[in-house]
Amino acid sequence: MSSLDNTQTRIAAQQNAFKVAAIQMASGPNVEGNLNEARRHIAKAVEQGAKLVVLPEFFAIMGMDEQDKLKVREQAGQGNIQQFLSETARQHKIWLVGGSIPLAANAPDKVRNSCLVYDETGAQVARYDKIHLFNLTLGNEQYNEAQTIEAGNQVVVVDSPFGRIGLAVCYDLRFPELFRAMKNVDIIVLPSAFTATTGKMHWEPLVRARAIENLSYFIAAAQGGYHVNGRETHGHSMIVDPWGRILDELQRGSGVVIADVNPSYQASLRKSLPALTHRTLSCSA
Repeated sequence: MSSLDNTQTRIAAQQNAFKVAAIQMASGPNVEGNLNEARRHIAKAVEQGAKLVVLPEFFAIMGMDEQDKLKVREQAGQGNIQQFLSETARQHKIWLVGGSIPLAANAPDKVRNSCLVYDETGAQVARYDKIHLFNLTLGNEQYNEAQTIEAGNQVVVVDSPFGRIGLAVCYDLRFPELFRAMKNVDIIVLPSAFTATTGKMHWEPLVRARAIENLSYFIAAAQGGYHVNGRETHGHSMIVDPWGRILDELQRGSGVVIADVNPSYQASLRKSLPALTHRTLSCSA
């Protein structure tokens, strides 16, 4: 191939690319304050050209205790948080992954940890309820999400102008079978509030592994920093390409992580290493 052909190929690939963003926050107990913070960061992401923006887990509420999210839970399709997500997506003409928010559950004393996706018209096009509920007892840290959260039971993939997007939330990251069940997604999004303790050792290796295993772009939007309730989250929001390279990362504090997604590059990797077609479940122990 001539140098001119190489240049034309690179230009075509660049034209095929689009920008995505992950928002990192250190949310507190005040919903309106958190929405204002999210609004500011989304606007910054859009200014940098992002067409798909992902917010962190429980971006609108990190309460003083686990019961606080029950007080602000919303019915599906109505409520201040959902209205904010819809209006913001429509205003900026972007696809917006609303991190996760507390929605009403079947159990009256619990919520669903729900990841909602809105298209550029502000219409909700997908909902994923977190399946795997975090449970940790380690030193002074104790978490048991099942006390206030009702688990979902459905794998969710949404077709979009950017390809097939698989939805997961935080602790789901530890369960590779969930991502396999998504079946050849182009992008995986993971709103998260990983603890500082577990994140230090496990966050980056797991995010990169899920991207590599599925030859997918991975957008991990995290809570990151010290929260009013005394909790510390790991941060390190990142965008990883299908080869496992970290394209952009924010270690601590609030801000925007942004990178290009290149479908042509992804297709070339999948052609060169067709691992997704080599899977077999016929082997047994």
